[in-house]
Amino acid sequence: MNDETAIIPDTSAPGGPGQQADAPREAAPKKKRGKAGAKAAAAAIEGRIGYKFSDPTLLTTAFTHVSALKPATRHRADSYQRLEFLGDHVLGLIISDMLYRAYPRADEGELSKRLADLVRKESCADVAKSLGLLDDIKLGAVGAGAGARLRKSVLGDICEAVIGAIYLDGGYAAASQFVERNWLERMRKPRRPLRDPKTVLQEWAQSKGLPTPVYREIERTGPHHDPQFRVAVDLPGLAPAEGVGGSKRAAEKVAASVMIEREGVGGNDS
Repeated sequence: MNDETAIIPDTSAPGGPGQQADAPREAAPKKKRGKAGAKAAAAAIEGRIGYKFSDPTLLTTAFTHVSALKPATRHRADSYQRLEFLGDHVLGLIISDMLYRAYPRADEGELSKRLADLVRKESCADVAKSLGLLDDIKLGAVGAGAGARLRKSVLGDICEAVIGAIYLDGGYAAASQFVERNWLERMRKPRRPLRDPKTVLQEWAQSKGLPTPVYREIERTGPHHDPQFRVAVDLPGLAPAEGVGGSKRAAEKVAASVMIEREGVGGNDS
């Protein structure tokens, strides 16, 4: 603001001082184009998720990873994580309601198993992927390879954050509409047995005469209170598969899932 007040008197002065005002005037349209671009990007996301926000900051926060925050003022409460926490519980309530109404003869155990399958991170990540949300995640300065891995590892979290944001902005009804649009068909599919990916990979390895998969920590990044682990899983004769997570176990499960998908293991469907 101080620069603008210094420039205004100069615009009427002849010669050099008046010419110096040209640069700031040319910069203004660039800022407008930047804001217009951000609005267009937000509108595109809203179109894909089927909801228009009254408070656009909620949408921005839902896609902001802690690494994208300014280091001087970084606080994970300003990232998607609080919205993820809320969205996780909102999703659970909505899915529970849907299951209760859809399966009137199912007992508590059956409903609980269906709920666990529908709200797991992999299911949320599938929904986010189907909506094309992967490239909308805002990360900080990370390498291209690390950024791609990080985006995939938090995709399910982002989906839950979007649900939390919709709930805060439009209430339960709006969140319920979003969940029903994206989970109804999944709910109607025959339930698959819940299998831990590490167990599936180990059983598959044994069936092929291979030893037990070995997991190794590659790196640990982030602050002590919010670490990110990168883990690789190794099997003889196969390229390692990597996963990223907020704990070693979570990262190991992601790594196992990556190898399962890559090798076409069918154990998750049996």
